[in-house]
Amino acid sequence: MDVIVIGGGIAGVATAYQLRAAGHRVCVVERHATVAQGATYGHGGTVLPTPLDVWFGPTFMASRQNARNGVISKTGFTGPARQFVKQLAALQDPEAFSRQYGRLRPLIELSREAMADVEARFGLEFEQTSGLLYLVRSAQEWEQTQPALDLLRLNEVPHHVLTPAECSAFEHSVRAEPEFAGGVLFDQERTANSPLFAKLIKQTLDTQGGVQFMLGCEVSAIRLEGQRASVELAPRPGASSRSREVDVIHADAVVVAAGHGSLALLDPLGLRLPLHPLRLHTLVAPIAHEECAPHVAIVDAVKRIAISRMNHRLRIAGGAVLQSAAQIDKPLGKALTKEALALLGQATHDWIPGAARISAALPWEGVKLLSPDGLPVIGNALHPRLFVNVGHGPAGWGLACGAGKLIADLMSGQTPDVPADTLAALRADRF
Repeated sequence: MDVIVIGGGIAGVATAYQLRAAGHRVCVVERHATVAQGATYGHGGTVLPTPLDVWFGPTFMASRQNARNGVISKTGFTGPARQFVKQLAALQDPEAFSRQYGRLRPLIELSREAMADVEARFGLEFEQTSGLLYLVRSAQEWEQTQPALDLLRLNEVPHHVLTPAECSAFEHSVRAEPEFAGGVLFDQERTANSPLFAKLIKQTLDTQGGVQFMLGCEVSAIRLEGQRASVELAPRPGASSRSREVDVIHADAVVVAAGHGSLALLDPLGLRLPLHPLRLHTLVAPIAHEECAPHVAIVDAVKRIAISRMNHRLRIAGGAVLQSAAQIDKPLGKALTKEALALLGQATHDWIPGAARISAALPWEGVKLLSPDGLPVIGNALHPRLFVNVGHGPAGWGLACGAGKLIADLMSGQTPDVPADTLAALRADRF
């Protein structure tokens, strides 16, 4: 089949790879000049999510104080936005959390296998580093993490529960004072460079052939006609107005993997997904004192702020601002941006003081979509030739590898290697 993938972020590139591996011809349309320039560019580094950092569950927005939960709610929320928060809050119940994570876990494991296959096949190096240390501040927050720890034990996920003293003994940059509740070490989980991985996959596809990248092109509309599908391309900036004809690309199927830009493409087709924008922030700071820098990634488990080392710099990611969908294309505002970046700087100072030169840090801001049940939207939707791969949220960019495999299997008529209830939980018609 000839397939058009809209979006050149990690989701789009991983989907293109899996489609090509399944024997399809692929055209990736990306509005930026190269791949991985949108939300993929500023990802914090955590490859696959654990029960401690999925964006739902007992610790997610458990406190109404922004400084404590790490998520800033922008004022002026609409009714749908309030309903969105209410739906996510329902997953704070330990039993509901366990059921929902149980639906997500097969996708996590499929992603782990798909990514391992890519690495083994091509020997890619994209700044992979093993070891994540999740830290918890108070006894109350430690209690809130217990359902996640129960899931780790139930699923036999390798991990180590550490006392504050053991955290400090393992990671010298974490001080035992001031007192904190404890930590969880995942010595087999990894951080890595998401945009570098996406670019390496593109290079691999360029070499192999069978995948065309149309860069600097923006899709303005999708057409669904019988057994065919096509996309309309918006005129390039500065293009001649001599012709009013619309550039159209035809294919057998279309995959929408354009991040927050997916909503505007799907809405005219009648597919209105209740996804909401999270505006994420990242600081890339030079290491101030080598002796204070961590050798594993540090994650503030409740605020969901990840600090990972990449060569001679630290990438500090989090500072989420939850907005209503209507505000997705509007500037955030200096005050909210300052508040979000301050959360990142404070978390770095709290856990690894002296490690980063925050004053010299380069800020980044981008948008990720989060669903009201915390799960991505993956699969066929609305029309036999339309597929979607959106709403992965901030927790784990490696999910894109499994999501791409799901799309390729479904499009090829193969039975995906995940349970039926996981497939149903990821479908667009679940809402």
